[in-house]
Amino acid sequence: MLKVTELKELSAEELNEKVNVLKKGLMQLRFQHKTGKLERHSALKEAKRDIARVKTVITEKKKGEKKS
Repeated sequence: MLKVTELKELSAEELNEKVNVLKKGLMQLRFQHKTGKLERHSALKEAKRDIARVKTVITEKKKGEKKS
């Protein structure tokens, strides 16, 4: 699980890279789920929420730049 405070310290480029890495990880989890090799089914839910957290921080940073 990612911490929002840690994510806010990252730059926009690092956050976008983080989203890409998390999406690739989610894809791997989906493959494992389909083949029956996924041990923790909650990992799918956690991965989706981590992606959402990062995207939320990206949106907040964009809105903060527009106001400044």
